[in-house]
Amino acid sequence: MNPMSSTARPGSSLDSERRRRELERLAEGESVDVLVVGLGATGAGAALDAATRGLSVAAIDAHDLAFGTSRWSSKLIHGGLRYLASGQLDVAHESAVERGILMERTAPHLVRAQPFVLPLTPLVSRGQASLARAGFLAGDLLRLGARTSRRTLPRPRTLSAVETRHLAPALRPVGLRGGLLSWDGQLSDDARLVTALARTAAAHGARILTRTRALELHGDGALVRDETTGQELRVRARTVVNAAGVWAGGLVPDVRLRPSRGAHLVLRAESLGPLSAGLHIPIPGETNRFVLVLPQGDGRVYVGLTDEPVDGEVPDVPEVPETDIGFLLDVLGSALDVTVERSDVVGAFAGLRPLLDTRDEGGRTADISRRHAVLTSPDGVVTVVGGKLTTYRRMAQDAVDAAVAARGLGAGPCRTASLPLVGAARPQTLARLDLPPRLVRRYGTEAAGVHALGVEDPALARPVLPGHPVTGAELVWAVRHEGALDTSDLLDRRTRIGLVPEDRALAEEAARDALARGARVG
Repeated sequence: MNPMSSTARPGSSLDSERRRRELERLAEGESVDVLVVGLGATGAGAALDAATRGLSVAAIDAHDLAFGTSRWSSKLIHGGLRYLASGQLDVAHESAVERGILMERTAPHLVRAQPFVLPLTPLVSRGQASLARAGFLAGDLLRLGARTSRRTLPRPRTLSAVETRHLAPALRPVGLRGGLLSWDGQLSDDARLVTALARTAAAHGARILTRTRALELHGDGALVRDETTGQELRVRARTVVNAAGVWAGGLVPDVRLRPSRGAHLVLRAESLGPLSAGLHIPIPGETNRFVLVLPQGDGRVYVGLTDEPVDGEVPDVPEVPETDIGFLLDVLGSALDVTVERSDVVGAFAGLRPLLDTRDEGGRTADISRRHAVLTSPDGVVTVVGGKLTTYRRMAQDAVDAAVAARGLGAGPCRTASLPLVGAARPQTLARLDLPPRLVRRYGTEAAGVHALGVEDPALARPVLPGHPVTGAELVWAVRHEGALDTSDLLDRRTRIGLVPEDRALAEEAARDALARGARVG
């Protein structure tokens, strides 16, 4: 196959015209087997799961793909080591299994092995170091139990002080005894994973409808509103899956959530110097909590994350309070030889974890279990909450299982554990593509189609702003194939440009140009 001839997978392209047609058919009374509410990772995963079982599916979101929590993660697909340390063995094993599925079968183009260094600074006692070392070895046993290849995730090991500073020169050398090297999965972009899920579901016939808000949910469908026109319509369905994340409790009575805020800082890479690995920086006074330093390969570094309870109304876009920023900077300062000032923070983002509240008032949200829960209301609406990004696929499977059982639907078995997402291919196949490696890491085999846009029009091959690798071709591709409807979709979710407000302002014109180019083709 000539990779330059590749385009999007047949049936997977999402655009404004397809959305209009499919919404119109639902307004005319066409019914579906399953209506999914929410197009984060779990909702898009449920749409894919149901569609591949032979069910007809409509999936809606009030905003955009990955608008909520699914774009605010640490971009990690982790093996559950933290849950092992807290005694949640089933959650830890489930995380390790799902990590292996993503890295080796369903999305090897989007998830790669990321090395992490835990520096043994004077603040880390020898006893704590021994505990951490044992934890990483236990994490490797989780990998083995999940049958994930050593080629995918190498063995953890101890580093000398020289090796540690070679991987992370920004670490303070005084008192540094060495480090612990471990490996985990890192996503190229969490919102891109959701986009791939939604497009794969669309390729199997699911109707993917953004800007479509659920006003009321019932066991046989929903009253929804097209947010682009204001039109209200009833969507008829044999069963409904509520995967609205932190907003799920507002759609179904008696679903009680206790959201937790996880905040991250965005730094320019030059603030920390070269980083060949991520960092686990122990939080002083805590035995099993770390601040993560996550190099992104796009000139930025993320630093996170917090775990703070959130009370009151759930915002569409959570704010990062100065207290979180100060806390993360303080922890950085405990281990780094470079000084990171408040002025070095060029952006910040926060996500809200939809944790099921199963405890009495008080206590930390950090202590609430990350197990997911599937709840069926008296009228048959199935709600899935809790969990985390890594286990979205299993959450979706359990939700669809419950929906099928509740209504006695004739459906095939779950197929998503072995179903490649759009762009996926074996690592060896991806490595042979004669295409820019960065595009391959973000688009897999579809990188050929993105690259071709820049070949056809060299203006689209250029970065849309200095110092950031995203090109105009990527923005046009997002309009034509990934359902982007406005500049916010392009800059805040299909790409990560919008995490830095200064960069976002500079890229606005390129985003408007991409929307115009996409409209001309459509």
